[in-house]
Amino acid sequence: MKSAALIPARFASTRLPAKLVQDLGGKSVIQRTYLSTLGTGVFDEVWVVTDHEEIANQIRQVGGNVFFSKKNHESGSDRIAEALDQVDAELIVNVQGDEPFQDANSLKSLVEVFQDDSVQMASLFHQISEEEAQNPNAVKVVLDEKGDALYFSRSPIPFNRDKLPNLVYKKHIGVYAYRREILSQFTSWQKGELEQIEMLEQLRLLEEGIKIRMVRTMHQPIAIDTAEDLEKARKFLESL
Repeated sequence: MKSAALIPARFASTRLPAKLVQDLGGKSVIQRTYLSTLGTGVFDEVWVVTDHEEIANQIRQVGGNVFFSKKNHESGSDRIAEALDQVDAELIVNVQGDEPFQDANSLKSLVEVFQDDSVQMASLFHQISEEEAQNPNAVKVVLDEKGDALYFSRSPIPFNRDKLPNLVYKKHIGVYAYRREILSQFTSWQKGELEQIEMLEQLRLLEEGIKIRMVRTMHQPIAIDTAEDLEKARKFLESL
């Protein structure tokens, strides 16, 4: 099954303006993300889907594939769906543009679950402490016995009513893998109530009855949202 990684790359950002074009060890954040994703060797194609010429030019400078998004989009999945006509792959993986250090093992494991024909969509998680679970920016997920997501929330789930010790929570990592037809359908669905409340796009799929197979990873990505995150990424790069 042919696979493609599509990296949504919106220029505007609130907490760190123009974060994707910030310098990260001689290359921009988006260039690092593209090259890191390509370097995993997992995908047949890697594309950056952007709304801004500066990002497009930076990807062209490193020989990358660019799709210029013509529409305004509220989510990364909406943005990459616009590029499907240019991409010849059955499996589409949405890689976050602000995560410049991709992990080959995690992405390979994500793609491999689609050997099960019943899997329509998949994503990643890793375990975190109860203390970290209190942070609303860390999206939590609870699973059924098959490993499919029951719910995602910014609140700590499950609620530890009886204060059980050493409870481990599952943090969602926002890398999504879709069968092509599911991604196409996703963009035609209206936002459901839960998505609007939590502001989590994956809830739209759960509300439509689509199962999301969750794959555990030990990798903890560095996501760049603030100046502090960018400095952390620079120090990490220097340590390699």
